[in-house]
Amino acid sequence: MTPSGTKRRSARLHHEIPVAYRTVGAFLSDWATDISQGGLFINTRSPLPVGTSVKILIQLPGASFPYHLEGRVTRVSPFGNPVNVVPGMGIEFTGVDEPRRRELEAFVSRLRRDLDET
Repeated sequence: MTPSGTKRRSARLHHEIPVAYRTVGAFLSDWATDISQGGLFINTRSPLPVGTSVKILIQLPGASFPYHLEGRVTRVSPFGNPVNVVPGMGIEFTGVDEPRRRELEAFVSRLRRDLDET
């Protein structure tokens, strides 16, 4: 369950991965700190508004080239919030085809196994 009481659709993995993203008029880079086949959480002090569409460029470890994905901001944790939650924004991937979704799921599973072995 998430803090808001809703169930996640995909298992998430906490792992820092550099990510670049673009929206109208801006190209930014930050760290994705949670990733799943359905989306990711970007740690940023300047989250975009809920509903904002973004183009994401992410280099998954072990992948020979970066992934180009599209997403939409679905939740925001503002910087300086009183509950001491990490600031940032949750991004839900949109328009991900089945082969790419399977690759993301395989990456998350492989990373989870690697982290369990350490």
